[in-house]
Amino acid sequence: MNRKKILLTGGAGFIGSNFILQALREDPHCGICNLDALTYAGSPRNFLGLPRDQASRHKLVHGNICDAALLERLFHEDDFDAVVHFAAESHVDRSIKDALCFASTNVMGTCTLLEAARQNWESRGRPRDFLFIHVSTDEVFGSLGPEGSFSQASPYDPSSPYSASKAASDHFVRAYHRTYGLPCVVSNCSNNYGPYQFPEKLIPLMLMQILDQKPLPVYGDGQNVRDWLFVEDHCRALMHILEKGAAGETYIIGGGEEKTNLEVVHLLCELADRKLNRPASEDSKRLISMVKDRPGHDRRYAMDFSETTARLGWKPAHTFRQGLEATVDWYLSNRTWVEQVRSGEYRNWVESHYK
Repeated sequence: MNRKKILLTGGAGFIGSNFILQALREDPHCGICNLDALTYAGSPRNFLGLPRDQASRHKLVHGNICDAALLERLFHEDDFDAVVHFAAESHVDRSIKDALCFASTNVMGTCTLLEAARQNWESRGRPRDFLFIHVSTDEVFGSLGPEGSFSQASPYDPSSPYSASKAASDHFVRAYHRTYGLPCVVSNCSNNYGPYQFPEKLIPLMLMQILDQKPLPVYGDGQNVRDWLFVEDHCRALMHILEKGAAGETYIIGGGEEKTNLEVVHLLCELADRKLNRPASEDSKRLISMVKDRPGHDRRYAMDFSETTARLGWKPAHTFRQGLEATVDWYLSNRTWVEQVRSGEYRNWVESHYK
């Protein structure tokens, strides 16, 4: 990467952690300031195994993106070459129960971060090589019918408080580019899966239920379709954007792997049962339970990332089965991490180390 000092928000969460670990491992000159509120979905334990050289280039700051004074101090201390903005409330079900929390973090937090970046960027003479990457979602586009895919030209049509808050933040990022000239890009990505994902999302939730032989709740008829992307491939796309991204552009990132929720759960059952050597009489598919659909549940997402491939030379390296098998292997090999996150024990650990 040609941008060496990075402010990364939400880096103790799922995708942010994977990005940091990958970037530190692959670029010996990259330094990352990781600003994270360390809510339930973020765990500093993700970085405990870093080699000394990599650990020295990673600074974890416990703080909130809504804290303007903290952001001003961080920008003043380091004069970052780039911002990679992951921090967000991201669970649709939680947004239905507490929409204002999502508006606060995803909209006001993004605006506060943009303003801090703008002021620092202008104070340094508006350097051309600065870049603000706003990591967003395909959910801002709403729901597709049986045909077609989302692209850069797709209109916004969010269905949930979560996707509405991300749509608003996307618009603010573009407005800061057009109004102030701040070099910004927006990336809209499909469903990620892989190591370190908090077990409230579909794949780790179902895997944990399979391991415990508890019911596997699937919304509605299970035929809602998502495009799945292994998290390592998403991180690789973002590294390409850091290297080659053009200010003002939107990059669509997808896996090209459309699966119904029921298909995903079936494959998870098959992989986990095989790896656990369970007999046919304990087939985990028997645990599947269809439950009432959630409000505003989008039927189908699909991503046309051909333009991103043409511009950046990026495309996914993993099939869904390859990525899912690697994901199952990781969770089976990291049961201590899973139990600590699920139990909330890591919150006590955070307070004792970062108070």
